[in-house]
Amino acid sequence: MFFFSYLRLNPSQVSNLFVFAFFAFTATVTIGYEVSEDQTSSLLVWKASFDNQSQAFLSSWITDTNPCMWVGIVCDNSNSISTINITSLGLKGTLHSLNFSTFTKLLSLDISNNSFNGSIPHQIGELRKLRYLLFGSNQLYGSIPPTIGMLINLVELDLSDNSLSGTIPSIRKLTNLEQLWLFNNSLSGHIPNELGKLNALISIILSNNILYGPIPPSIGDLVNLTNIELENNTISGSIPSSLGNLTKLAGLNIGTNKLSGSIPNSLGNLVNLIAINLAINNLSGPVPSTIGNLTKLQFLLLYQNKLEGRLPPALNNFTNFQSLQLSSNSFTGPLPQQICLGGLLRKFSANHNFFTGPVPISLKNCSSLARLNLAGNLLSGNITNYFGVHPKLYFAELSSNNFYGHLSPNWAKCSNLTSLRISNNNLSGVIPPELGQAPKLQVLDLSSNHLTGKIPRELCNLSSLFELSISNNELSGSIPVAIGSLMELRILELAANKLSGSIPTQVGMVHNLVHLNLSKNKFMKGIPFELNQLQYLESLDLSWNLLNGQIPKTLVKLEMLDMLNLSHNNLSGSIPSDFKDMLSLRYVDISNNQLEGPIPNDPAFLRAPIDALKNNKGLCGNVSGLVVCQDSSHNRHGQKKKHIIILALSFTSGALMLVLIVAGVLLRICWRSARKSEKQATEEHSQEHFSIWGYDGKIMFENIIEATEQFDDKYIIGEGGTGAVYKAKLPKGQIVAVKKFQAEVDMEMVDLKAFTSEIRALAELKHRHIVKLHGFCSHSRFTFLVYEFLEGGSLDKVLNNDTHAMMFDWNRRVNVVKGVADALYYMHHGCSPPIVHRDISSKNVLLDSEFEARVSDFGTAKILNPDSHNYTSFAGTYGYSAPELAYTMEVNEKCDVFSFGVVCLEIIMGKHPGDLISLLFSSSGVPKVSNLLLMDVLDQRLPHPLMPIDEDVILVARIGFACLNETPCFRPTMEQVYNQFVMPKSAMVDPFPFITLGQLLQ
Repeated sequence: MFFFSYLRLNPSQVSNLFVFAFFAFTATVTIGYEVSEDQTSSLLVWKASFDNQSQAFLSSWITDTNPCMWVGIVCDNSNSISTINITSLGLKGTLHSLNFSTFTKLLSLDISNNSFNGSIPHQIGELRKLRYLLFGSNQLYGSIPPTIGMLINLVELDLSDNSLSGTIPSIRKLTNLEQLWLFNNSLSGHIPNELGKLNALISIILSNNILYGPIPPSIGDLVNLTNIELENNTISGSIPSSLGNLTKLAGLNIGTNKLSGSIPNSLGNLVNLIAINLAINNLSGPVPSTIGNLTKLQFLLLYQNKLEGRLPPALNNFTNFQSLQLSSNSFTGPLPQQICLGGLLRKFSANHNFFTGPVPISLKNCSSLARLNLAGNLLSGNITNYFGVHPKLYFAELSSNNFYGHLSPNWAKCSNLTSLRISNNNLSGVIPPELGQAPKLQVLDLSSNHLTGKIPRELCNLSSLFELSISNNELSGSIPVAIGSLMELRILELAANKLSGSIPTQVGMVHNLVHLNLSKNKFMKGIPFELNQLQYLESLDLSWNLLNGQIPKTLVKLEMLDMLNLSHNNLSGSIPSDFKDMLSLRYVDISNNQLEGPIPNDPAFLRAPIDALKNNKGLCGNVSGLVVCQDSSHNRHGQKKKHIIILALSFTSGALMLVLIVAGVLLRICWRSARKSEKQATEEHSQEHFSIWGYDGKIMFENIIEATEQFDDKYIIGEGGTGAVYKAKLPKGQIVAVKKFQAEVDMEMVDLKAFTSEIRALAELKHRHIVKLHGFCSHSRFTFLVYEFLEGGSLDKVLNNDTHAMMFDWNRRVNVVKGVADALYYMHHGCSPPIVHRDISSKNVLLDSEFEARVSDFGTAKILNPDSHNYTSFAGTYGYSAPELAYTMEVNEKCDVFSFGVVCLEIIMGKHPGDLISLLFSSSGVPKVSNLLLMDVLDQRLPHPLMPIDEDVILVARIGFACLNETPCFRPTMEQVYNQFVMPKSAMVDPFPFITLGQLLQ
């Protein structure tokens, strides 16, 4: 009022002035923000095409309100909409309902990070003034419309993380384009040569497509480029030297392609480079010395190529290195000694090369180091006090080199260390007791060195330890009784040392032991009865010791035991007959002891070579090389037989002649009878072959026929392509599974091949997670295999039964995945030559009563020939077989990897993931899958997994998707899968309820 009083206006005039001012203000607002009816209508029609939830997110988009006030809408001074920015609102819909022609002044269209699907309309080309087109992280599919090439004002084009296919259209007119992001799609064809004309380009990201052909040399004309990413395509040819013109380049990522030739010297011109990724290609020749000019480098990835020669000495001058990965090449000469000069190095891998000389001196105090792998080289030098405190180090692998000196106690100060392997070197001195203070250590492998002294009791404080391998050293003393506290231990290797005393009974308290090797020591006294508590033990080797006494009967309780070696001891007495009940036992060696009496009626003993039984006091049995056991009545009647012989010798010569005459007649009769018996035996042998537990074949054959009532259908517990599986309870209470092959009239060749393939494969395999074969029978009436019986049945039946599926909780499901992975890892990497199963499916994964997994049905298994291609006819189960088997006959381990991926997803989803896989392999499906929450696709019959098992479930899903890659070479190996399960997991970035399948697919 002071202002109006100053103007000398009366109250009535003041009132009129307020009214005038109000209308003037209202008119100004209305006129200044009036948006055309066409634009308003177009946006409302577009909104109406969304689903209900999406429309709720755009609640401000309503009639009779100013569009310039709507969420995501910005207007310019001419009352026209200039920006549509609705990123990250969770919207679902298409672009086809949007009338592009009404937005003639639109400068920015951003719908990124939503769930828009369908194709990109051709009308997009009508947005002639558009500068920012951002469609990333949606579910768009189809080809990129060529009309995008008409948007000559575009500065940023982001179509990444969709399911777009086809080729990259002509964009030569987009001379203002600075950012071209097309990564994570299914684009194919060549990289357009015309990209070299877009001089304004700053960033090109085309990674994770299926582009092929060469890198166009014209890219070297884009002098403003700071980032090129072409990773994970099938690009071939050489690296163009013209890339050396891009002096502003900070990132060059062309890894995981098919590039060949040498690394051009011109890359040394890129002095602003921070990261180079050339890994997983076919590059050859040396690393050019000009790389030494790139002093700003933080990441240099050259692993898995064919590079050779010495590294440039200038690498010693780099102060910014965070990651240097050189593994799996043919490099020679020394490693850069100042590799951690700047104190920033986090990952250094140079394994499997031919490097010589010492470990880089700068690693001693490299506190940033998290992962170190120098295994499989020719490195040498004294490492006694080489390694200092590395607070972030969690993995150290120095095996298979020529290091000497003492083992540094500083390893214990690596508070995050989980794996330490320094095997196959020349280390001496004692094992530092301080190692027992490494709180997270899970793997300690110091085998094949020259370590002396005692096993430190302090190692028994490593509560997380699951592998302790210190074999082939010169350790003495006894095993610490505190060994029983290592409850997580799976592998205990103490062989080939000078350990003495008795084997402590506390070893039997390490209940999770799978492998126990105490051979080639000086252990005395008897075998501890307490070893019978090792219910998961598969391999027990106590050979070459001084053990005495009898073999404990309690060993028969080791139901998982596959290999038993007690040779070269002083064991005496008889072998317990209860060994005949050890159905899992397949390999045994009891030679060079003082054992006597009959060997057990067990196939492991009955099929053992004589070298595994020889040099005992008096073993007998029905085995070649042993005397046949005599009846107990033999000794009682021995003297009587001697008298009879004496009386016979006193006959007169006349009586002797009479006997000879009678004998001649009888000989004629016997000769005819023998001819007839031999013919019958030949016929019988030609149609029968038994090998069941080493028992009398005919008796066991009859027992199985009787137990199944001549293979009555009511005993069937499973069916497959080559026959049915029956449950048989034998007279002594043993329950076995019998797989009868189809051979009603005469055996088909495919069935005979499956029969022999399965026997051959399982004869090579011995593993806790592979079903055990007890025997087989080939008969004119029936041909079958006899396995261990597993109470849990097949995985597919468990998942299809709601009651059983609810008992099959997340912990058990993850353990089944790990079990199958462990079995395949053994088949692919633990066997020589490798064995490929070819039919991994939920039907062929069996479960015991504790839901432990066994891989079964090896009828289609193939033993790979490492010296040639392995071609074969198709085998497998529809829905599990790798897609490449549809067009190639070559089989390799990656076929099993794909099938394993299907089983992984089936286990956590509770059903076959066929629909999900179809979406992944379709041009339009990936976006639909990407935005799904993991928790929504898991088996809904179980509650959502909670910590800490949720991390394992996420890992299973991530590995499953990785195994389903359509390109076999991009799938992980089973060794990589196995390592993922045994190595520590990194903390999740996002909490479990918000993890999407898109995150796992990346």
